[in-house]
Amino acid sequence: MIITALRSYCRAVHFSVALVGKSVSYLMPILAFVVAFEVVARYFLNRPTIWAYDLSLFLFGYIAALGGAYAQQKRAHINVDILYLSVSPRTRSLFNLFSFTLAFFFVWVMFDMSLVKFDEALEFNYRRQSEWAPHMHHFWVMVAVACSLMMAQLSTDILGDLYHLISGRKLLKTSTEENGHGN
Repeated sequence: MIITALRSYCRAVHFSVALVGKSVSYLMPILAFVVAFEVVARYFLNRPTIWAYDLSLFLFGYIAALGGAYAQQKRAHINVDILYLSVSPRTRSLFNLFSFTLAFFFVWVMFDMSLVKFDEALEFNYRRQSEWAPHMHHFWVMVAVACSLMMAQLSTDILGDLYHLISGRKLLKTSTEENGHGN
């Protein structure tokens, strides 16, 4: 019963993280358009915008931060493969537990700080120091959401590696294993 609940939690987190990660990827063409528009306006029309730089910074921040949990889910973050791939799967689980727990701690600190910064941004009406001067509070909300997603993803990774370390089996099957194509 507990294993079923853990699997359900992990599937729900994986679905949510994948949904946000894939959705935020649609901001990339918008970012490319904003940058291209600014290049044309600045260098060909000699009429630079006051908003394109700030907007591109925000869009890039949203893409990078909100895509971080999806990158974690896909194991796209940097790893020392020469060491990691030369050890047994259970030893890899130990490595993962150490690094994921450490990452969880740092992400928790970022989450806590983003809430503090959000409160400050509202209280003191923080804006970017630019000619356009957009508000900053939305950015700190996004950081808090991104940290929440990352902590949720890390928690499923920690649970999966703990389960593997104890039982020798995976907590969740990959899509190829569920279809009968895996080992």
